[in-house]
Amino acid sequence: MSKPLTVMFSAGESSGDQHAANLFLELKKQLPDLQGIGMGGTKMAEAGVDIRYDSAAIAVIGVVEVIKHYGEIRRALALMQNLIASERPDLLVCVDYKEFNFKLAKFAKQQGIKVLFYVSPQVWAWRAGRVKQYGKVIDMMAVIFPFETAYYEAENVPVRYVGHPSVDKVKPQRSKTEDLLAFGLTEGKPIVGLLPGSRANEIKRLLPVMLLAAEQLHKLVPGLQFILPQADAISDALLNSHLSQTTVNVTVIKHQPYDVIQCCDAVMTTSGTATLEIVLLGVPMLICYKLAAITYWLGRWLVKTPFIGLPNIVAGKLIIKEFIQHEANPENLATEMLKMLTDGQYAGQMRKDLADVKAELGQGGASRNMADLVVGMLLGD
Repeated sequence: MSKPLTVMFSAGESSGDQHAANLFLELKKQLPDLQGIGMGGTKMAEAGVDIRYDSAAIAVIGVVEVIKHYGEIRRALALMQNLIASERPDLLVCVDYKEFNFKLAKFAKQQGIKVLFYVSPQVWAWRAGRVKQYGKVIDMMAVIFPFETAYYEAENVPVRYVGHPSVDKVKPQRSKTEDLLAFGLTEGKPIVGLLPGSRANEIKRLLPVMLLAAEQLHKLVPGLQFILPQADAISDALLNSHLSQTTVNVTVIKHQPYDVIQCCDAVMTTSGTATLEIVLLGVPMLICYKLAAITYWLGRWLVKTPFIGLPNIVAGKLIIKEFIQHEANPENLATEMLKMLTDGQYAGQMRKDLADVKAELGQGGASRNMADLVVGMLLGD
């Protein structure tokens, strides 16, 4: 019997884990016997991918954090390279996690393995020269924003716009009324969402600031309620170590982020994919972020875009306030949240701007489009 087709996935963070899981589920509809192996997390495992390395140990961001975890990241890379050499998959799909996956893609190409990169590095923000570098180590770049194709076409690098994966997956399981009841929240009283991130270092830097802002808001807005969707990669112990220090009551919900967000009148969120998920649910927000000092200053020197928030980047203007580094303090967050909660015109304009960004993200179908692309590469189209 011929060997079944095998796709190897490499996803280093929770968002990539989800994207790869959705892609594999779509692939199995077209190729039921397809095997999936590689690096990822719980979502990929649940989808049926044989996880050979759990990426939770290396889901870090920033220069300092990467240095701290350098030994483990090198171990993961060596393991994945050995897996490519021994298993010889028919295709390597690298999902985000740029620097690691660039090295892995380079090794795979040297081994004669086809490489598909899913989610482009932000070449429009910094180091546009990476387009040529990636072109040498991949067979196809799948981009999630329509404006990204031009960067690759200009360098004759094969590229395909597949759509943003969040458009399909951001769907609450219940109605807002049902969620309020399920979460024990009081209808008619304002609700603020706290989204401090899906990485341990984000929780440590941002959650204490958000909780101090929440304490200030609680004194100013009668009956204000707080809710936090716990990311899969975040342990109860880490979360509780911070929540036990605050005077406000925070309802923590697992595995239902979109139901949590739809209940909110406004949200404090870290930068990243979560901001687009909030856009798709039409909830006013602020974006805050803190990095190690050296990472922040390197970023300021290298990054060419005036914004870090994806909604602002897609909109091409500042529609969501961004509070970065020292500006991400309790007073600033509380002031902006209070404005969203009490100024109807301000919140209404933000919702209108969010609707425009949502329209820019398209009609969805990213996982299905990706599956078609993968099948074509596997079968030689």
